[in-house]
Amino acid sequence: MDFIDVGFGNYVARSRIVAVASPDSLPVRRLVQDAKSVNRVIDVSCGKKTKSVILTDSEHVILSALDTFEISGSLNGGAA
Repeated sequence: MDFIDVGFGNYVARSRIVAVASPDSLPVRRLVQDAKSVNRVIDVSCGKKTKSVILTDSEHVILSALDTFEISGSLNGGAA
């Protein structure tokens, strides 16, 4: 199983990631709020500003302090 770094020593399985989105849009903010209401949010930003939202195939939502470009770069095989 291959993992990618999502910041502060936290890793997510590459095969489980469905999408990486910016937290700035209203639909993504609604998605995060809905996931919080059913306890499916994992916040790995360690108190920093959330710069990306990672959606998984298990319907978990991961909040990361890394930029979406850094995470997508890691997903595409490059080191971010």
